[in-house]
Amino acid sequence: MAAHTSRVTLHMAASLDGFIARADGSVDWMETQDEFAGGETLDPSYIEAFLQGIDCYVMGSRTYETALNFEAQGFGWAYGDKPVHVLTHRELPCSRSTVRFYQGDLAALLQVLRARHRAIWCAGGGALAGECLRRGLADELRYSILPVAIGTGIAFFDRLDKDVSLHLTEVRAYKSGTVALCYDILSAPAPTP
Repeated sequence: MAAHTSRVTLHMAASLDGFIARADGSVDWMETQDEFAGGETLDPSYIEAFLQGIDCYVMGSRTYETALNFEAQGFGWAYGDKPVHVLTHRELPCSRSTVRFYQGDLAALLQVLRARHRAIWCAGGGALAGECLRRGLADELRYSILPVAIGTGIAFFDRLDKDVSLHLTEVRAYKSGTVALCYDILSAPAPTP
């Protein structure tokens, strides 16, 4: 874990078999019909308070496009008025003053964000999560497992080239059948500038 007051969290919802989207990027499988009688119910006030504790978001371009698609379908913008930094080399639409596009080194971006923010959430996708883990750029991993196996698609952890040791800090099961796991990342190498 990094020795500073900021915290970089990797977060993703994935299928039981570890995919964050189908190969074409679709996430239609996230609407599951499971019900776990012994699970917790997500209280909207808890969710609101939890989201208020996040200072900014970092995401890949496909995750950003998925967020735009959800917004266009009437689901709203999930990131509120928090700064959103999108890693991309492509021209993408931008309809919010809180969205910034970034084409440089991820470690350099996170270094700048750590100086400005306490709680930085990397909210997708697989290449971003993989790079954060390979380069030791994250402190925490939050993994929400949905009750579905889709067989193939875009993996949450892209191209890990070594083991990454984790320490389980929290487990929650919800009425929807989703299981949320939280880990401290232990064996990540020191961040590279």
